[in-house]
Amino acid sequence: MTRPDVLKAAQDNLWMHFTRHSSYEGGEVPMIVRGEGAYVYDVHGKRYLDGLAGLFVVQVGHGRAELAEAAAKQAQELAFFPLWSYAHPKAAELAARLAELTPGDLNRVFFTTGGGEAVESAWKLAKQYYKIKGKPLKTKVVSRSIAYHGTPQGALSITGIPALKQVFEPLVPGAIKAPNTNLYRADEISGFPGLEKDPEAFGRWAADQVGKAIEMEGPDTVAAVFVEPVQNAGGCFPPPPGYFQRLREICDAHDVLLVSDEVICAFGRLGTMFGGQKFDYVPDIITCAKGLTSGYSPIGAMIASERLFEPFKNGTETFAHGYTFGGHPVSAAVALANLDIFEREGLLEHVTANEPVFKATLDRLLDLPIVGDVRGSGYFYGIELVKDKSTKQTFNEEESERLLRGFLSKALYDAGLYCRADDRGDPVVQLAPPLICGPKEFDEIESILRSVLTEAWARL
Repeated sequence: MTRPDVLKAAQDNLWMHFTRHSSYEGGEVPMIVRGEGAYVYDVHGKRYLDGLAGLFVVQVGHGRAELAEAAAKQAQELAFFPLWSYAHPKAAELAARLAELTPGDLNRVFFTTGGGEAVESAWKLAKQYYKIKGKPLKTKVVSRSIAYHGTPQGALSITGIPALKQVFEPLVPGAIKAPNTNLYRADEISGFPGLEKDPEAFGRWAADQVGKAIEMEGPDTVAAVFVEPVQNAGGCFPPPPGYFQRLREICDAHDVLLVSDEVICAFGRLGTMFGGQKFDYVPDIITCAKGLTSGYSPIGAMIASERLFEPFKNGTETFAHGYTFGGHPVSAAVALANLDIFEREGLLEHVTANEPVFKATLDRLLDLPIVGDVRGSGYFYGIELVKDKSTKQTFNEEESERLLRGFLSKALYDAGLYCRADDRGDPVVQLAPPLICGPKEFDEIESILRSVLTEAWARL
C-alpha cells in the first residue's frame, strides 16, 4: 500500500483498542512506522521519545535485530505447535529459566498470550485448587479500587475501575474491592487525618482493609487476593512500608492465595526481575506478560508455587484450561533472547542506578502549580495533576475531559513525547520509558512535560 492507502485503511477499516474514534474524524490517525532505541518515528518521519515503552512493554528498546533474528530462526525450525499434551523445547527452556528467576518455589509456568489471560488463568486455578482441597466455597477474590487487571470477563471483574466495567455487565460474580495505596490521598481514602505523614501506619491500615474484606465475605469463601507491586491505574501507587508483609500475614492466616499481578512490574520495570523482589514478598502466583519479550512477540505467563501444582502431578486431575497460542515457540525463543540482553547489558543494575536520577528529574516539575504529586518506583512513575496544590483539589469531569483528552494527550504527542494522560482515577501523566534510557532521555521528558503542562495551566 502507498502511504495514503495505509492512512485511509486506518481510518476506514482498523478498529483500535481503547480509542475514541471520533477524535480522528476529518483528520489523520497517528501512524508509527519505525522504532530505534528509545524513539519511534511516524509515517511523516517525525521522531518521538517513547516515554511509555510502547505500553510498559519495550524494555530493551526498539529495533533490536537479535530479537527479530531469534524469531526468524525459530520460525524456520518450528513455527508453531501447541502445548496441549505435548511440549516443545523453547517453552520448556523458558519455563526453566523463569523458575530460576522467580522467588520462593514458584516453579510452575503456565503460558498464555498476554496479561489478561494470565490473570484469568490465576483465578481459575485458585478456584479449582480449593475445590480439590475440599473447600469448594472458596471462589471469591479481593482486589483494590481503581486497579486494572485486564479485559477478559473474569479479569475485568477483578479490575476496580467501574467505568471500564459498566457496559459489559453482568460480569463474573465474587470480586470484592478494598482501598488502594495512594499515599498522596491517604487521609481522604482512610478517613483518618494524618496518615499521609505516616506511610507505615497507612500501609498497615490499607492491608488491614483487605483482611476486613476477607472476614466480611467469610474466609471460607475467598480464594485469592490480586495486587500489583506498584498499582498502575490511578497513576503509580507504590506500597507503603510493611504493606506487603502485612498482606502476606493476612493471606496466610485465612488460607487465601496472594497473587502478584506483575504484567507491568516484572522484567526490570522496577529494577528487579520480578516486582515482589523489590518489596520483599513472595506471592503464591505471579501473573506476567509485556516485558518478557520486550513486545517483540506476544506472550504471558501464570507462574504458580509448587504446592498449587501438587494436586495435578498424580492421578486423573487436570487443569482443563489453555490457549492455542500459549507458549508459542517463536515467542518463547524471543523471550529467551530478551532475557539474554537483560543479563549481558545489566539492565536491572542500570535501572537501579538511574532510578534516583529519574525521580529527581521528574521532581523538578513539582514547582509547577498544576503538579500535585510525583510518585512511583524504578522506571515507572505517575505525575498527578491538581487544580489547587494547597488543598489537593482535583478537576471535575468537564475539566478533566478538556484537560486530558481535549489538550494534553495530543499536545504531548505533538511535542515529541509518547506517554499516557489518564483519568481512570484522578488525572495523571504516566511515564515508563525503555530500560535503556538514562539522564539524557529523562531531561528530554522533563523539558517537554514542563512546556506542555505550563501551557495546560494557562489554558485552564
